Amino acid sequence: MPLLSNFNIEVELMPVSAQGEVLLKSVYVSVDPYLRGKMNGTHPPIFELNEPAASKIIAEVVESNNESFKKGDYVSAYLKWQEYQVSDGTALQKIDSNTAPLSNYLGVLGITGLSAYIALMDIGKPKKGETMVVSGAAGAVGTIAGQIGKIMGCKVVGIVGTDEKIALLKTKFGYDEAINYKTAPDIKAAIAELCPEGVDIYFDNVGGTISDSVIANMNNYGRIPVCGTISNYNDIEEQTGPRLLPIVVYKFLTIQGFLIGDHAARFPGVTAQLAAWLKEGKITHSETILEGFDKLPAAFIGLFEGTNEGKMIVKIN
Repeated sequence: MPLLSNFNIEVELMPVSAQGEVLLKSVYVSVDPYLRGKMNGTHPPIFELNEPAASKIIAEVVESNNESFKKGDYVSAYLKWQEYQVSDGTALQKIDSNTAPLSNYLGVLGITGLSAYIALMDIGKPKKGETMVVSGAAGAVGTIAGQIGKIMGCKVVGIVGTDEKIALLKTKFGYDEAINYKTAPDIKAAIAELCPEGVDIYFDNVGGTISDSVIANMNNYGRIPVCGTISNYNDIEEQTGPRLLPIVVYKFLTIQGFLIGDHAARFPGVTAQLAAWLKEGKITHSETILEGFDKLPAAFIGLFEGTNEGKMIVKIN
C-alpha cells in the first residue's frame, strides 16, 4: 500500500513559456487506480523515482506563445503533477467550460465514462433482460457502467464495501440490488440469491476473490470485461485462486482485458453520447473532490481505502 511518506512536494522556479509554447496552470487533477501499476512497472509508461507523477489534468492556459491557444483556454491532457508547467501544445485538447463543469471532463465525460461505455458495449454486449454484475460498483467507472447497463435494459447488481454505498447505488444510480462484500458471509451465495437466473455480464473492476465468486455464477456464453483488478494492485505476494479455465471452457465464457488508451479514435463519438445521456437525465455521476495540491497523495491512497464516492479528483486552489 502506498504511504504518504512515499511522496515529496518539491518547490522549484516558475517555468517560462518559449516561442510555440503555453504556460499551463493545473485546475483539476484526476487520481486513478491504474496509476498504481505505473509505480511498479506493470502499466507503461512507468513512473520514475524522484520525478513528478502524471495523470489526466484539466489546466488553464495562463500564458500563450502558441497561435493554437489563447490565454483563458481550458485544456485536458496527461500532464505532470505540478501547479504550473509548459507545453508545446501537442496532445492538448480544448474543452468547453460552458457545456459542462470542468471536473466532468475527468469523470463522466472523460476516461471514466469512456471506459465504462466502451468496455461494456464492446465486450459485455448487453442485451435487454440480461443480468449484469459490477464490482467496485460505487467507484468512478462502476457507477457509470451500471447506469449504462440499465439503459440497455439489464438487471444490474453491484458489489461494494459499505451499506451506505449500497443505498447510494440503489437511490442515485438505479442499481436493482447490491452486496456488501465486507459483511456478506458468502459472496458466491449472495450473488446466487440476488441473481437466481445467473449472471450474463460481469463488469470486473476489482479481481481477486470477489471475481472468483461472480464467475462461479456466470451463465453459458457470459461476457466479462476486465477493466481493473484493484484488489491486487498492492499485493506483496502472488495470489492464487480457483482455476478458471474449466469454467471458461464448459460455460463458453468470454474474458477480455480492457485499457482505454487503445480506443482513442472513438473518444469524440462516445463523449457525445455520454453528454446526451447526461443532458437527458439518463445518467448521473458523483465526484469526490479534495482541495489543495498537497492533497494529491492522500487522494490517491484513498482510492485503495474506498474513501471515494464516484470519481476522485483534486482541485488545485
